[in-house]
Amino acid sequence: MFLTSLLCLSLVSAAPEVPKKAAAPAAAPAAVLDDWHKAAAEADEARYFGHFTADAVFLGTDATERWNRDAFRAWAKPYFSQGKAWSFRVVSRNLFFSKEGTVAWFDEVLDTPNMGPARGSGVLVKEGGRWKISQYNLSVPIPNALLTDFKDRIEAHLKAPSAPAK
Repeated sequence: MFLTSLLCLSLVSAAPEVPKKAAAPAAAPAAVLDDWHKAAAEADEARYFGHFTADAVFLGTDATERWNRDAFRAWAKPYFSQGKAWSFRVVSRNLFFSKEGTVAWFDEVLDTPNMGPARGSGVLVKEGGRWKISQYNLSVPIPNALLTDFKDRIEAHLKAPSAPAK
């Protein structure tokens, strides 16, 4: 037993030191996402859209909702103008970084009052030393047990004639 312990100790001591990969600073991009959500909850339009890159894309929950930053801002303006945008509470978040530390991608679980459980994912890029949102994808996860029913309902909705314009 003593000999086995001594052998293990000598092998561990002789093993080359593995360099530790420096962790990317997650605090800055996380703070951007947190402030972005807070700006929406406070209906602060300038601050909210200031967190986007000029060529950012926002993907909403509806299949038709693929907006560049400016189109998304135009769509959202009435909500912000009324002082009632949206309020998403982050339940959990995962952040990952490129080797260079200039690109981050994330996914987050959200608690929302209007949609229930939701998920956001996207990409942040470092512009001039500041993290900005380049893409955000908002989705509503559907439990697998309900998927067939939702698929059938979506297909029926897409086949239904559109309501006449008023």
